[in-house]
Amino acid sequence: MLNKSDFASMRQEILAYDEQRELLIKKSRDVLKLSKQVIYAVHRDELKQAEELIEDIKKEKSALEKFAKHSILMESEGSYRIALQEYAEALLYHSVVKSEKLATRKELDLETIYYILGLCDLTGELVRKAVYLAGKGKVKDVIRIKELVDTLYGELLSFDFRENEIRRKFDSMKYDLKKLEDLVLELKLKGKM
Repeated sequence: MLNKSDFASMRQEILAYDEQRELLIKKSRDVLKLSKQVIYAVHRDELKQAEELIEDIKKEKSALEKFAKHSILMESEGSYRIALQEYAEALLYHSVVKSEKLATRKELDLETIYYILGLCDLTGELVRKAVYLAGKGKVKDVIRIKELVDTLYGELLSFDFRENEIRRKFDSMKYDLKKLEDLVLELKLKGKM
């Protein structure tokens, strides 16, 4: 009535996928860990260390993508998606702080979805940076960050995001912009501008 060898074959296929998935998760964690280290180094103004970490993370990202390409299922795994958006966030943050320009999707060698997800996450790091700069009395830098986030938000408003994760992250970007607007207003009211 049922083909036991077919079920045995499917069982082996699922087992093999699970083993590969565990390797993907480990590789994704490596990219995620390096992303966080890059962001932390940039927050501490340790740009040389951040650049060394960026060299490592680019290699890890390349290995991760090569590994994931073996299966469409691997590319849809949550750990893979998160690793690439964190990679985007880290390198975007570094580019903004170091050169005052946003690295392009092409420069980061990323698919659009991961670039935009990283871009939406970037604003949270920029809020942290602006608060730090406000404490140091660097009001012009705070305003520059607010203007960048405002411009990014304006650009992304023209997109029609239908995927839930992007819409949620885009909505959080609106709140980050509000925090920056409030920070600038507070600096004005305190006579810092």
